[in-house]
Amino acid sequence: MDRVILMTRKNLHVSSHPVVADRLSKLRDKDAPVHVFRQCVHEISQALAYEASADLATRDKQIVTPCAPTTGQVLAHDNSVLVVPILRAGLGLVSGFQALFPDYHMGHIGLYRDEETKRPVQYMTKLPKDLNRTIFLVDPMLATGHSTAKAVEILLEGGAKMADIRAVTLISAPEGVAYVHSVYPDLAIYTGALDSHLNEHAFIVPGLGDAGDRLFGTL
Repeated sequence: MDRVILMTRKNLHVSSHPVVADRLSKLRDKDAPVHVFRQCVHEISQALAYEASADLATRDKQIVTPCAPTTGQVLAHDNSVLVVPILRAGLGLVSGFQALFPDYHMGHIGLYRDEETKRPVQYMTKLPKDLNRTIFLVDPMLATGHSTAKAVEILLEGGAKMADIRAVTLISAPEGVAYVHSVYPDLAIYTGALDSHLNEHAFIVPGLGDAGDRLFGTL
């Protein structure tokens, strides 16, 4: 497969945090046991949650410290953040967001990849009625980009606004990012790493293998 050169990184945010790089190296290791893989996914997802939520709105709140009254900042809508994992592997990233937003709400989009066409097949969707809020669409891998694009389509059809959706992934392939942005150029993508390319089986190289199998021990 020809490699894709990204002409722009508009709306693509690749983490430069050293802790993310460290945990990615640990979970890429094919010999990493399940508990190590899960823990690294949790820690990376929490770091990415910080980065993907850096522009959330805040409001003033009057507080009293042990020394004096002051005005602090709190999240304007801390109880309405929506986390939407693409099943099943996306479930592994939810805990990182839960650590930051304990009152988060969660939707589910179930997709699997047809191994012949490499296209996503939708098998379930469960979303709250109100999608007028910040939405974190989470999935470990952005490979071909078709699953991410399909999930965004489902969210938009449900009433979400593009400006409210942030796709968060551990690892992305240039081909996938290019495809998603060819369909939805305004989608913000936050990723732990931008890898080299997709192989002939549409797996990310160097990647980390099948994230779902490694998360749930179904190898």
